[in-house]
Amino acid sequence: MEQLSKALLYELEHNILPFWMDKMIDNVNGGFLGRIDGYGNPVQNAEKGAVLNARILWAFSAAYRVLRKQSYLEIATRAKDYFVRYFIDREQGGVYWSLDEKGNVLDSKKQTYAIGFAIYGLSEFVRATGDNEALEYAKQLFSDLEQYAFDAVHNGYVEALTCDWKPIADMRLSDKDENGSRTMNTHLHIIEPYTNLYRVWRTPELAERIHNLIDIFLNNILNQNTRHLDLFFDDKWHGKRNIQSFGHDIEAVWLLHESVIELGNTSLRAKVENVIQKIAKAADEGLQPDGSMIYERWLDMNQVDSQRQWWVMCECIIGHVDLYQYFGDKKALEIARRCWQYTKEHLIDYHEGEWFWGCDQSGNPNRSDDKAGFWKCPYHNTRMCLEIIERYEAMKNH
Repeated sequence: MEQLSKALLYELEHNILPFWMDKMIDNVNGGFLGRIDGYGNPVQNAEKGAVLNARILWAFSAAYRVLRKQSYLEIATRAKDYFVRYFIDREQGGVYWSLDEKGNVLDSKKQTYAIGFAIYGLSEFVRATGDNEALEYAKQLFSDLEQYAFDAVHNGYVEALTCDWKPIADMRLSDKDENGSRTMNTHLHIIEPYTNLYRVWRTPELAERIHNLIDIFLNNILNQNTRHLDLFFDDKWHGKRNIQSFGHDIEAVWLLHESVIELGNTSLRAKVENVIQKIAKAADEGLQPDGSMIYERWLDMNQVDSQRQWWVMCECIIGHVDLYQYFGDKKALEIARRCWQYTKEHLIDYHEGEWFWGCDQSGNPNRSDDKAGFWKCPYHNTRMCLEIIERYEAMKNH
């Protein structure tokens, strides 16, 4: 663990964060650029996404909280100021989905996932700085989600709504998703920010909401037959249950664990710990002999997407370290180590900085997708580095 922690500290401070600090600042319009392509070229007039900007806010806030470097605080503050000024809808609540390069609203829909990441970024800024303004915005966004996006009849959070919180025809998070009103991915990234907000705002209401989200995962999203998490559902939680997403499975293992530990409910924790070890075993079906984890399996077409995506490697590493840390699983630690070795060899861009989106099974990098952009953010890899650094310190001092 010590070796892994040191390697990831170096990667974070000498490759990941410098890329975003040196290449993504928008010195003309403020905030950050909208996109850098897979070859490292800034894309002119690219739209600025709420998810990207919230994740930049989270990443530099977390880096400052753990490493206390003033330069990280400066970027975190820049991100917070821009996000609060341009992305938050002061009239109707929530956050806008995207802006143009000058900060004008491009897409005003209210995507629950994006609001979740806004809460995540703002609450992390509070953890890092104690900033009260950020806390008030995070609390208001929590209230917006509970008032408008939560379905009290069927339970769960609707995927998307119009700017004034009315039903919307196309609820998809991205073009590759099914148009379902409930998704595993959005619920995963509501429980994550709610847990982070709970660290700085310990209210019974928020604790109850986190507990409810855990119940949703155990009762609605978890496939009781395969132990994978199913992805897309309608209002009543009916779905095809046809896609297995290995990266999301292993990500959920440690995020659900984190949530139940933060709640401090002993009996619920025992129940969750039993289930997540089974989810982890299902996720490991995506592991490859080369140490990587592939993306997805589609049961109805009997096909797999064997691309090695950057974020899947990050989640594979954290999830398996979690199994080692809490359950003493030495095999899981070895899986994490091998996955990091694969990542070092195939996904890190040693010339332009940051990581490639992914690579094929032969190790050829994917340059057709962004180096930085709407979905390629300093979130998964920064979080992975910081998680391992903090977990190593916790184990060392235990």
